[in-house]
Amino acid sequence: MRSGVLFDVDGTLVDTTYLHTVAWWEALRQEGADVPMAKIHRGIGMGSDNLLDHLLGEDRDRDLDERATTAHDVLYGAWWERLRPLPGAPELLRAVAGRGLAVVLASSAKEPELKQLRRVLGADDVIAAATSSADAERSKPDPDILQAALDQSDVDPHAAVFVGDSVWDVQAAGRLNIPCIGLTCGGTSAGELTEAGAVATYDDPAALLAALDDSAVAKLSA
Repeated sequence: MRSGVLFDVDGTLVDTTYLHTVAWWEALRQEGADVPMAKIHRGIGMGSDNLLDHLLGEDRDRDLDERATTAHDVLYGAWWERLRPLPGAPELLRAVAGRGLAVVLASSAKEPELKQLRRVLGADDVIAAATSSADAERSKPDPDILQAALDQSDVDPHAAVFVGDSVWDVQAAGRLNIPCIGLTCGGTSAGELTEAGAVATYDDPAALLAALDDSAVAKLSA
């Protein structure tokens, strides 16, 4: 087994959090559910199953779930060609790989969406493995996607760090006792990430890259 860094993608490496928020807001409005954007934003990072429970309650009419999810996917898909990496994201991935560490994308995006996110990042040559929604039965804050990322990459969970942007990322990592670095570029504050259990917080991938020698990543041995 080897050492490595697991990365969330949406909101951590690619600037998508608020696009997901608006897409869910409109999708839910189409189904007659008027949910404030601030509440939706706080749930981004969960999979659609947990997100809808979080926003609408577990006793809702679940017949709308598939329609709302499909509407979200269509609305969000309109932005695919304009997606951009967050500052320093590709450079961070290359710097981590340059240390001899496995670079693993622990994403719960659907496979076509993940393909687009990887195109935006343009760093496939240093990515050792990448997960999609098909690799986990339960979404964050459950740790299934992180476990799948570990399994696919052969990374030792005792020699791993996870980088994410939401409290759900931090909670998922905590359930596997993996240190989580929080990035605030997804719109969640440093205070919230720290309270959830993040070992450190940075503004964005570029800020983590600048501090890499003093970060939890530097403690990993190749």
